[in-house]
Amino acid sequence: MLDKTYDSAAVEPKIAKTWDDADAFRAGANAKRGAEPFTIVIPPPNVTGSLHMGHALNNTLQDIMVRFERMRGKDVLWQPGMDHAGIATQMVVERQLAERQLPGRRAMGREAFVDKVWEWKAESGGLIFNQLKRLGASCDWSRERFTMDEGLSKAVLEVFVTLYKQSLIYRGKRLVNWDPKFETAISDMEVESKEVDGHMWHFKYPLAGGETYTYVEKDADGNVTLSEERDYISIATTRPETMLGDGAVAVHPSDERYAPIVGKLCEIPVGPKEHRRLIPIITDEYPEKDFGSGAVKITGAHDFNDYQVAKRNDIPLYRLMDTKAAMRDDGEPYAVCAAQALAITKSGKLPSENDVDEINLVPEEYRGLDRMAARAKIIEAINAEGLSVTIKDAEGNDIPYVEKKKIMQPFGDRSGVVIEPMLTDQWFVDNKALAGPALDAVRDGRTNFVPKNWEKTYFNWLENIEPWCISRQLWWGHQIPAWYGPDGQCFVEKSEEEALDAAVQHYLAHEGPWKAWVQEKLENFQPGDILTRDEDVLDTWFSSALWPFSTLGWPDKTPELERYYPTSVLVTGFDIIPFWVVRMMQMGLHFMKDAEGNGVAPFHTIYIHALVRDKNGNKMSKSKGNVIDPLELIDEYGADALRFTLAIMAAQGRDVKLDPARIAGYRNFGTKLWNATRFGEMNGVARDENFKPEDAKLTVNRWILTELSRTAAEVTTAIETQRFNEAAGALYRFVWNQVCDWYVELLKPVFMGEDEQAKAEAQACMAYVMEKAYALLHPFMPFMTEELWAHTATRDGLLAHADWPVSDFADDGAADEINWLIDIVSGLRSARSEMNVPPSATAPLIVVGANEVTAFRMRQHDAAIRRLARVESIEPADVAPKGAAQIVVGEATACLPLGNLIDLAAEKARIEKAVVKTEQEMERLNKKLSNEKFIANADPEVVAADRERYAELEIQQANLKTALVRIAEAG
Repeated sequence: MLDKTYDSAAVEPKIAKTWDDADAFRAGANAKRGAEPFTIVIPPPNVTGSLHMGHALNNTLQDIMVRFERMRGKDVLWQPGMDHAGIATQMVVERQLAERQLPGRRAMGREAFVDKVWEWKAESGGLIFNQLKRLGASCDWSRERFTMDEGLSKAVLEVFVTLYKQSLIYRGKRLVNWDPKFETAISDMEVESKEVDGHMWHFKYPLAGGETYTYVEKDADGNVTLSEERDYISIATTRPETMLGDGAVAVHPSDERYAPIVGKLCEIPVGPKEHRRLIPIITDEYPEKDFGSGAVKITGAHDFNDYQVAKRNDIPLYRLMDTKAAMRDDGEPYAVCAAQALAITKSGKLPSENDVDEINLVPEEYRGLDRMAARAKIIEAINAEGLSVTIKDAEGNDIPYVEKKKIMQPFGDRSGVVIEPMLTDQWFVDNKALAGPALDAVRDGRTNFVPKNWEKTYFNWLENIEPWCISRQLWWGHQIPAWYGPDGQCFVEKSEEEALDAAVQHYLAHEGPWKAWVQEKLENFQPGDILTRDEDVLDTWFSSALWPFSTLGWPDKTPELERYYPTSVLVTGFDIIPFWVVRMMQMGLHFMKDAEGNGVAPFHTIYIHALVRDKNGNKMSKSKGNVIDPLELIDEYGADALRFTLAIMAAQGRDVKLDPARIAGYRNFGTKLWNATRFGEMNGVARDENFKPEDAKLTVNRWILTELSRTAAEVTTAIETQRFNEAAGALYRFVWNQVCDWYVELLKPVFMGEDEQAKAEAQACMAYVMEKAYALLHPFMPFMTEELWAHTATRDGLLAHADWPVSDFADDGAADEINWLIDIVSGLRSARSEMNVPPSATAPLIVVGANEVTAFRMRQHDAAIRRLARVESIEPADVAPKGAAQIVVGEATACLPLGNLIDLAAEKARIEKAVVKTEQEMERLNKKLSNEKFIANADPEVVAADRERYAELEIQQANLKTALVRIAEAG
């Protein structure tokens, strides 16, 4: 006999071991002969990671599809793997070294440190895989891959070298996100923008030579509101420390205020007076006339927008900071550098980026200072010189004009420090050259987004794509396969030996000083001195971009690559469409070709799931204290309950608002299935291999078999189209409402009756229905269903390998009849509940206007109606009696006389009082929700809660009014 209660803590590890022992999830397990492949590559979690709710949702949805297709007999591969997570892993190991009081990274050297990282990976990495197994993820764990594995590293080398030789990878100077704590470039995804309290300082940039102009402001009607002579142009900045690197001041071409001085020079009000730099006033579309003064300082080496303006207008890019974001302390004295910059301004000719980068425009008094310390000193100096724009204080005194305002500031998501836009030498992929095929693959339908609206994000990114910075100044990762000769010549090859061969050939083929030097090194057996390797490593996303084919053995032509590429579905979040999805599409189309040489996209379908938020709709974050740990939920409710909750809430394009109370509710759903199985066991329900649905005689059995067939079709279609919530909803309705609430109840008299033939049919039919229910539920609730499958019959194989239920059985007449019975009983129960009728009270049921079919059904199901609706008797009548609640059933009206069961007057008074109370609360909430100030200023959680409460009250009010109508009918 099945245990009285389901114990997920005991069952889940037992079932997991059963799957492991059977190697149930290996590639091709349960595949039928000639089956088509179905492949999913897992979005590789970081080796440092642990399971969070995003992982839980993402992997639950993948597992639903994988288990579904495996049961359908397809050749399934769910490819697992982990990402080496460069910066995150390096940070973890460095912290561990510090905690153990061991030498730091730089003290031990690169090779020893990388060895330490590998040691850490062997000891602690990969925890998340065990956590995914607890969730029930049915990956082929024997094929686990790691982005730093030998095979994947081989793929990385192949791609880098190939793209370099195709001129699609290059090294150059460009503005990047620079993390001063880790001293490396980082990706946009590793930048967290936060709203902080900031300031906007307003400064005067004097015109060269004391020149003046008439500054005029006008209102919207063209009337002059201000006209004055000025010898300066006013700019506003949140970052005064970057003024030292200004290359120009820009105004909008249509801004009449500054038309007289466009093309003139102005002076940066910082640094020694005798060496003040002059910069041009230019026009560009970037400045907004109505923002600040309408004039914008252009510091192209330290601001992404300014960088674009500088590139458009040939403005020099002056770098001001070092790798720690301190003001530069290198190069020539400031006086020399300022003179060089002035010469560039006056000549109008732009030197090479490297020549410009040699110019250090930080005056000696600021060199070596932290950028924030430099800011304070610069502001102090400008104020002292009287070059701040001033306003009047309350006493009428002139004070510097400084606006306090909220600003968006970029922080490193791991370092927590302010990110500095920095002009540095990096390696880049020419993304634009790879964008076309990726656009075409989605436009012509070879790859489809679900939901389709995410195509817009994909297209927008590709159509406006920028070069991809792929180098990182770290030690953990794929070291860039580039070596430099004594003159800086770069050699990119797959190995140092190949690079050395290329270098020797190059230098010996060219006359010059280096030819003799190389010959000498070779003669002295010192070839290792000829080249120096690039120290940078590749962006983690570079190896991840190759994931769909590198995990299958590419660049080798493996059977797995031939069989499982392209993959079927990618399941991922919207936030990494630009960083991962786009790049996988680009790389797959560039490197994977069909027989005709056409690029093959890595995915047929890209399913984008939404975010998992807290129950109030807020994004989860440690700072808010609202993070929900999926492992704690699994401990409390079981993996099946969590999985089913995530699936039923995963409507396409809608975020999941996760409330643990909902998980408890879906745990109860599992309990309902468990109890229905126990009920069957107690009533002799057992598998009958000879049972055939078409042979069933009892109407109730033919009804449930019809509903089973309909549910199987609905669930199949929903999973095929990634409508997971609809599939889960259909299963919930079938199992809870139709099987547990009605089928079980309708079978009780059969099991307790004397008709042995009917009893045997009911036992066999219920066993058949439950077996199919386990199978349909298995992708959603794998642990409990596998346990029930094993317990309820002796079977050869696992439920994970059972056939997916497919049935074309249909008896619409039986379905209509039993659904009619359900409707009438439900209606009578609702009437009793609304009228507050005590459960023990009974009354006759009077049926008016019934046709022959309804009358027959009433007679046929007399006992069931009386038992389930607490009715004394069922009697036909021509006229509805007074004092009766009325329920419309098709053409007939079922009347339930209630006058003798309840005090109608007292019940009416109670309901009317509740109506008034509900209306008052609705009116109060409506006032709040109609107030624009409240909506704008209130906590979003409060607004959401009020809206939810108002919706609840609307339903409550409708129910109360329905009850009043019933009382009126009864009176």
